[in-house]
Amino acid sequence: MPVIAVDGRTGDGGEALADAIAVGFRGTPIPSGLTAWSAITADADGHTVDDLRSWAESRADARLDWTAGILRRLDVHDDGRVTLSDRIDGMLLHPVVGVIVFLAVLFTVFQATTTLASPMQDWIDVAFRGWCTSGLDWLLGLFGAAWRGGWVRSLLVDGVLDGVITVLTFIPVMGIMFLLLSILEDSGYMARAAFVMDRAMRALGLDGRAFLPIIVGFGCNLPALAATRTLPDSRQRVLTGMLVPFAACSARLSVFLVLAHAFFPKYAGLVVFLMYVVSVMIILLVGVMLRHTMFRGLEPEPLMLALPSYQCPRALQLVRSVLLRLWGFVRGASVIIISMIMALWLLQGIPMTAGAGGFAHVDDVHDSAYGVLADAVAPVFAPAGFDDWHASAALITGFVAKEVVIGSMSQSYHADEPDAAAAQQGTEGTLGQKLRASFDRSSHGHGRAAAIAFLLFTLAYTPCLATVAEMRRQFGTKVAAQSVMLSLVVAYVIAVIAFQALRLVW
Repeated sequence: MPVIAVDGRTGDGGEALADAIAVGFRGTPIPSGLTAWSAITADADGHTVDDLRSWAESRADARLDWTAGILRRLDVHDDGRVTLSDRIDGMLLHPVVGVIVFLAVLFTVFQATTTLASPMQDWIDVAFRGWCTSGLDWLLGLFGAAWRGGWVRSLLVDGVLDGVITVLTFIPVMGIMFLLLSILEDSGYMARAAFVMDRAMRALGLDGRAFLPIIVGFGCNLPALAATRTLPDSRQRVLTGMLVPFAACSARLSVFLVLAHAFFPKYAGLVVFLMYVVSVMIILLVGVMLRHTMFRGLEPEPLMLALPSYQCPRALQLVRSVLLRLWGFVRGASVIIISMIMALWLLQGIPMTAGAGGFAHVDDVHDSAYGVLADAVAPVFAPAGFDDWHASAALITGFVAKEVVIGSMSQSYHADEPDAAAAQQGTEGTLGQKLRASFDRSSHGHGRAAAIAFLLFTLAYTPCLATVAEMRRQFGTKVAAQSVMLSLVVAYVIAVIAFQALRLVW
């Protein structure tokens, strides 16, 4: 097998690599039946089918023997010296210490994200909302006073502007998160994390390689599903694909941040970190359940992973990586967020009862199409403590995309009964104050318990329609439908259990 030097930054060696691959395809096809590696090495090693204990063990042994032979030919000897990298690996790869370090790293990442992003989000929201609203009012005033108070202004301010500002407030959160994750990846730590999690993943019938798509899922579930194609076994791919939606993607982070700051301002970072810990626990528990039901007999293969050398991430490469991921998020999420918020504005502007007002001037948002739909769904969440129409409406839109959950809440509270009626029902003030008032009201005084239940439901239920579509493309309609039903059931059960337990304390 030729070794081709390739530089990913400059593209050098690409043509030579393509030529080598083309030469490799000219050989005789490997017969089916045996695993690829066993077929290649059958004559050399003298194995027969009866001699093999298992295909996985045979393949692993053959690879190790082949590697050892190459090393002997290269005259490579281990001088026995313990390097600094070896000492670091001794700690990071330890079955107990390594897990503790991994959790500490995750906590640091999420604590830094919440601490640094929060003031930037507040500034963007206040500054852009004030400047842009004033600018739009001035511009519309040029066309006459009627434009400043008509449905056009409502569409631009309450629809388009709310959507744009929601996207802008996500940029600091996502930028900081992507930066920290890129540092971990480029430093070589992420591969160690996969090795550490190998033992836990084996309880699910998977190996540590399956944890890599799940790690990707903490950024976005969509590419994580695509990453399952690197797994060697089809059943492992399907099982991993059904677990990926339980990984708390970055879109859910905005919901965690807003509710954590609203209900637990002093411990927001800890609450967000615990949501990610719960996410890992759900993945493990659901994985064990699936292995003993739908995936009986699934056995993991031995994990062979080349650990990259530790290195200091390059600043330019980090900037490129963060900007690329951030642009991908903005490009993909902005259209969805703005479109959904404009759709919410439309639903809130359609009167459903006599005397509710005209289009885009509904006196009571409960009398709009949006309020009627949300009210119909809200009683389902009474056992979880948040049978409030604002919450149920946000969850409905969150099924399309989690990025719009907070935008939906902001939009519904903004449109909800102003002035005296708002004061009477406790919906005045900032979004955080409105959230606390409505959750306290719906949970009969157990607002914090209801908030935790809402966070858990948001964590576990279907990530977005795009993820469902990708799952259908990867695994078929049946698996996609099973995944959606599984996530809804798991989300509802843990939300109800959490609220019923926590209300005894809070």
